[in-house]
Amino acid sequence: MAGPRFSVIGLRRWQVNYLGFPGTLGADYVDYIIADRIIIPADQRHLFSEQVVYLPDAYQANDRKRRIAPRQPTRKEAGLPDTGTVFCAFNNTYKITPAMFDVWMRLLSEVEGGVLWLLGDNSAAIENLRREAGARDVAADRLIFAPRVAPEDHLARFGLADLFLDTLPYNAHTTASDALWTGVPVVTCQGKTFAGRVASSLLRAAGLSNLITESMADYEALCIKLGRDRDALTALKQELSRNRLACPLFDTTQMTRHLEAAYGQMWLRAQRGEKPATFAIDGELYACLISQPPLQLAAGLVS
Repeated sequence: MAGPRFSVIGLRRWQVNYLGFPGTLGADYVDYIIADRIIIPADQRHLFSEQVVYLPDAYQANDRKRRIAPRQPTRKEAGLPDTGTVFCAFNNTYKITPAMFDVWMRLLSEVEGGVLWLLGDNSAAIENLRREAGARDVAADRLIFAPRVAPEDHLARFGLADLFLDTLPYNAHTTASDALWTGVPVVTCQGKTFAGRVASSLLRAAGLSNLITESMADYEALCIKLGRDRDALTALKQELSRNRLACPLFDTTQMTRHLEAAYGQMWLRAQRGEKPATFAIDGELYACLISQPPLQLAAGLVS
């Protein structure tokens, strides 16, 4: 038996830039970009060829059912020392610039017993980073490299870290949300571009705006302060643990509704023959859109 036939009548198909590339595509055939007011502030809208759709919280979708392996390894099993602050930066190694590495090495010099836990991507990167640590008078063994493991095992060991160190000009994106999901606070320096503002967006949605800095000097000072203050780090981790399932960042149901409302508004504009335009999903627009019966939203699209 043949199934139903679906066709689009009298409408061009809107193209939406979402998650695949952290910036404008600069293409006249891409109509919208999904964002929030942190990653694309109002004074940067003119830099985007797409019309901007602002979600009310973080633009990034997260699955609150992501599995964390039930057993967390010990520090020893993860190759970490029994004591001392564990600074973590599991970003891809191409995000580590010399200037960023300088800051981290000064941080290790200022925090006695601290170590830097990095992703062991490849032997060349490991060798180069250890050599560069030595060139900055930091013992190479204070850099510890984690091999790649299954995602649930990686999330389980992630919680051994005390503080996640973000990168600039290209922030941690999924890696930052992984850190927050596993209860590890993230310190970031807010950049000037989409790619450099994602961690700020995530921290705001997690209720940790106090960990967003505006300059590299402030970033370095905050990391040193927290690295020396075990009580402050413990308090941050406890706060994150308490709020994890209540904060907008990990409210998957609410995020789904906001995203559906955004797509619904795009379709409604298309049905009315209107051009794409920048808009924001706020309480009033969301209430209006969810009152539309699903078949009404699709009216004229099915034949």
